[in-house]
Amino acid sequence: LHPHPKAGGTMQDPVTITLFEMFAAHGFSTMRFNFRGVGRSQGTFDAGVAELSDAAYVLDHLESLNEAPSQCWVAGSSFGAYICLQLLMRRPEIDGFVAVAPPANHYDLSFLAPCPASGIIISGDKDVVAPPADIDRSLTKVRVQKGEIIDRATVAGANHFFQGKLDEMEKTASTYLKRRMKAFEKAQKEAAEAKAIKDAAKLPPPKPAT
Repeated sequence: LHPHPKAGGTMQDPVTITLFEMFAAHGFSTMRFNFRGVGRSQGTFDAGVAELSDAAYVLDHLESLNEAPSQCWVAGSSFGAYICLQLLMRRPEIDGFVAVAPPANHYDLSFLAPCPASGIIISGDKDVVAPPADIDRSLTKVRVQKGEIIDRATVAGANHFFQGKLDEMEKTASTYLKRRMKAFEKAQKEAAEAKAIKDAAKLPPPKPAT
């Protein structure tokens, strides 16, 4: 999900493209789009209300193309990160998120308590648009909720747009995603093994040889 439309944000935003390509490289069915009123999308900007509906509609569309997906993630940058986190709170099927530079100085993030899924928030330590200190303050009470953990990462020398630091941002996000995917695969394997043992215990004992 891309940055604020009134600040020139579109789906061609470099951070948005980097996140899109990262998820695609990990085998996800991935989509980026323009919020209403941006580019060739119809409608007008609605200060985040209708934009959340746009994001929900796109998620519905992706789910219609992929029956029973093993995982569902959302990601966004700046204003798009805020919408990403709002969507997370409304869609229980979401397993994880990557939120880059959410403007906690403009939007209250306390709605994340309790956070329904683990994820990571990434920002640059030179970001003056969405200062990392504001993000950290907003997460004080919501970092760990009901076993879900919000990881925090800061990219050294990066500004709000990660100019010259996109590779570092992508590496941070990719490392986190790979760790989560590995843990998910391990949990799936353990669950399958436990089910196999349980099913085997239900089988009748073999008949004695005659």
